[in-house]
Amino acid sequence: MKKYAFIILIVCATLLSSCAAEFNRVYKSNDINYKYEFAKECFANGKFNQAVVLLQELVTIQKGTDKAQECLYMLAMAQYCDRDYESASATFKKYFSSYPKGIFAEQACFYIGQSLYQSTPEPRLDQTATVGAINAYQEFMDYFPESSYKERAQKRLYELQDKLILKEYLSAKLYYTLGDYFGNCIHGGSNYEACIVTSENTLKTYPFTSMREDFAVLIMKSKYELAQQSVEEKRIDRYREAEDECYAFINEFPESAERATAEKYLQKCKKITGDI
Repeated sequence: MKKYAFIILIVCATLLSSCAAEFNRVYKSNDINYKYEFAKECFANGKFNQAVVLLQELVTIQKGTDKAQECLYMLAMAQYCDRDYESASATFKKYFSSYPKGIFAEQACFYIGQSLYQSTPEPRLDQTATVGAINAYQEFMDYFPESSYKERAQKRLYELQDKLILKEYLSAKLYYTLGDYFGNCIHGGSNYEACIVTSENTLKTYPFTSMREDFAVLIMKSKYELAQQSVEEKRIDRYREAEDECYAFINEFPESAERATAEKYLQKCKKITGDI
């Protein structure tokens, strides 16, 4: 058994060595057509890294020829398939700006968004790439409203918007959790106020989000907590704001698991405001 395994290893090593030698021969060749056809063969066989190396040189050489478009688009796709999404996005953008009515213009425009989508981080991190991907998908649908890719682009766009919303929710929830800790409030204000502002701004931007109730809970709880820690001259007004928020919450989410909390807050607010 060990003998056969050794033979297989030898065969594999020989094949790899042969492939590497062939690639080096092509890479050093001055025959542009041979190099281009070999790059296409590498791409077709899933050897994307080798295709990228060859195509990066060929893009410049083929510029102005009838192969220029295919060469640039294939480079972008090879980078994408090789998971170099940053480079792929830049190359797809280059293609679309160079050939807005080109053979692969629709696909290139779509894959600008796809490349950026693949680069988006988890919600707690900076979402610059997410915003870029959303803009790219939106531009794609503006340019190609009847495209067969439209449904995929729309689905991705909503998915990315949900990621932005989740990031805002996590930020708002963190403010609420920090509560009356003032160490991070070096410019005044409070964590509860920050939670309220973050939640309300998110709901204004995304009024139909599926997380609307989650934000409403944070707003209601923060307004009540803010009232409790208020100075005397603001106390009554803030309790009335909390009271109004509780009524609004119950009206919008009558079946919510947090309804009991809202009703408890209402009774406490009314005792302070004299509305009982």
